[in-house]
Amino acid sequence: MEGKKVTLLLDDGTAFHGTSFGYEQPVAGEVVFNTAMMGYPESLTDPSYAGQLMTLTYPLVGNYGVPPFSVGANGIADFMESDKIYASAIIVSDYSERYCHWNAVESLADWLKREHVPGITGIDTRQLTKVLREHGVMMGKILFDDQPDNIPEAHYEGVNFVDQVSCKEVITYNGGAGKRVVLVDCGVKNNILRSLINRGVEVVRVPWNYDYTSMDFDGLFLANGPGDPDMCGDAVEVIRRQMSASRRPICGICMGNQLLAKAGGASIYKLKYGHRSHNQPVRLVGTDRCFVTSQNHGYAVDATTLGSEWEELFVNMNDGSNEGIRHKTHPWFSSQFHPEAAAGPVDTDFMFDKFVDALVK
Repeated sequence: MEGKKVTLLLDDGTAFHGTSFGYEQPVAGEVVFNTAMMGYPESLTDPSYAGQLMTLTYPLVGNYGVPPFSVGANGIADFMESDKIYASAIIVSDYSERYCHWNAVESLADWLKREHVPGITGIDTRQLTKVLREHGVMMGKILFDDQPDNIPEAHYEGVNFVDQVSCKEVITYNGGAGKRVVLVDCGVKNNILRSLINRGVEVVRVPWNYDYTSMDFDGLFLANGPGDPDMCGDAVEVIRRQMSASRRPICGICMGNQLLAKAGGASIYKLKYGHRSHNQPVRLVGTDRCFVTSQNHGYAVDATTLGSEWEELFVNMNDGSNEGIRHKTHPWFSSQFHPEAAAGPVDTDFMFDKFVDALVK
């Protein structure tokens, strides 16, 4: 059955017309693009996409369906990156109504409808991406042609999305196992939790603005999350107090990289159109080693503002932006990319080994 006619209207007045295959409700948000070839279940459930209309440049989407929302050990979903879909909508060129995969239990359309998330198809996503690359990421609205009066308003700048997606209470995983790691939940992906648990550590997950400085733990992990890191001043202040009081190892991923940099005195800026894909090349500074990485972020660390005690750890080979930092003398380091991927390449999962090894030194 063909869905309702919809229009994607960008802030600059550009309009794209398509049809609905998801939940039929107007929505507004920041329009971003992802150039990955697969991984829509993981991307849709990544809390870093909160408040965003996710455009997939790969032309065929939906052909392998959606895996079950089963829950495994430690209460973590087996195949998803959180407890629900966090993206505000998904925009594709060609949606496949028929799906075939050994692990699929439902179609992408059925999943979107069940979670009340719009999906539109028939959009020239390559042209849309060109517009976003030339103009820069902008706000947009998905409007249903038969609901001309129901026009939503988009709010992204100035919104603390981290506060919306972070846990509200302390949660412990793998209790009593090995070293104890405090994980600051800014919108953590499940595979970060899995990657730490699989390395035999106890993970204590705390809200983004929680004061953990008086707790007994062996290392601090700063997780990924959505939105503007400048909205997370409370988290930065706690990190600063922790660094002043202790030399315990600290590792950050994505938003965690930015918060660690801010705690070290650096500033953050917004990228023109962000890095969202599974094919971002980054180089380990001081070497010729280059890694293919999975990324999802719209902000970056201004490496020129790093203090004298800090240095870049990785750099993006496409645009030269920062991809990680490290302290010159203390075991504090981070990556802007996702070493745990899910979905994407796992070339850099040694970052977790490096962190866990630092816990026992």
